[in-house]
Amino acid sequence: MNEQLKHLNSALQQHPELKYVLTFREWQTDFLRFYQSQTNYNISKDSSSLAATLYKGKKSCSFTVDHPDNPKIEAALKTALDMIDAMPEDPDFVDIEDDLTLARPRQIVNNIEALGLNEKTRILRELAGRAAKYGFELYGTFICNYQSWQMLNSNGLDKTSTLSPIYLEVKAVHKDSQVTVLETFGGDDFSYFKEASFSDNLLTKIALAQNPVVDVAPGEYEVILAPRCVAEFAQYLSSGMRAASVDSHNSFFEGKLNQQLFPTFFSITDDPTDPQMIRRDYGDQGHIYRALKLIEDGQFRAFMCGQYYHLKLGLPKNGNTGACLKIKAGNAKLSDMITSVKKGLYISSLHYMNFINARETSLTGLTRDGTFLIEDGKITKVVNNLRFTERICRIFENLIELEDTAHTIPFSDNYGEFSVSSARAPHARVQGFNISSSTRTI
Repeated sequence: MNEQLKHLNSALQQHPELKYVLTFREWQTDFLRFYQSQTNYNISKDSSSLAATLYKGKKSCSFTVDHPDNPKIEAALKTALDMIDAMPEDPDFVDIEDDLTLARPRQIVNNIEALGLNEKTRILRELAGRAAKYGFELYGTFICNYQSWQMLNSNGLDKTSTLSPIYLEVKAVHKDSQVTVLETFGGDDFSYFKEASFSDNLLTKIALAQNPVVDVAPGEYEVILAPRCVAEFAQYLSSGMRAASVDSHNSFFEGKLNQQLFPTFFSITDDPTDPQMIRRDYGDQGHIYRALKLIEDGQFRAFMCGQYYHLKLGLPKNGNTGACLKIKAGNAKLSDMITSVKKGLYISSLHYMNFINARETSLTGLTRDGTFLIEDGKITKVVNNLRFTERICRIFENLIELEDTAHTIPFSDNYGEFSVSSARAPHARVQGFNISSSTRTI
């Protein structure tokens, strides 16, 4: 056990009137920035923190100590003990996590050590050389993290977990037209990275990006959504699958358990065990993280629920958080999906999405990094970035078919701790997708 965590845990043994949750985290990152096909900078950072939440009856008080030492911890604990009696009660609080089940041990590779700077720059240099032949420069990031944490609570929970995610994002930008295309890789097992395929996929997109640039009029279009788009829409949709959204009456899924909401070929699972994703051992408050079917054959099956809302709402407890969403692949070949579109759009990526009404799943956002016009079954032109206004439930209701392959899609906030998550999704063909306007810009 970490010495600072042990010190705080020992101090709290002197306060039997308290319940508590303690989490000690250590984090390292190696962050490489690529700009105009050159290494811009490489940052190595590390940090540690000790977080605590104390409960006295129905009152609680939390604190976090960065780079903790014993004097800092003692000062923060004293402040919390002085404050807790003045805190308001939460009438719905009952108890903290009591599931002590441990995850199966698994070997974790430290990808910061396994994937060094020389290898990262070699990969990017090879990609830049191929892109340069077509007048494109590369921008992007190559991140490796190594994180570990230990959680204790007064119900006897004592759990540790380690993860080492990878995030590679390569954006190719044409030096004259400024048209952009994107290719990404993510996960925690770099053996799944196939450099030749990654390079070929990027070059295929670069070839399409050299077509003429046009605008399209507002209206409803048949679209092919790239896996990144499908994954992001699923992530936004999953916010309504959380027990907290039921409690606030802000969930599209409230009162719809086991109802047929989407086509029978559409399924979403929150699966932390998939080896091609960033695997996780524990979810909400340290509850063991297991695969959970959220949408099964178009029917809504479960809310993601931890201890607090399990006790408040009576929903089954699973501890899932939606950090590992996986959309089941379909039966269609991507080439056939495109061929089947007489006039429509291929949308590569989304940007700046915001809910208009979360309960209705309505939102607005922009396309980016490669929006293309499909005419008579062929991608013919680049389209200026578009604004769309849609309901996510309607997008998935209007599914025509799904690609026969699911792709891992990484996401990173690219600041702070450079946290990385992942999802898996296929391409999707959707009818009646609402384009509200053009930005008239690339």
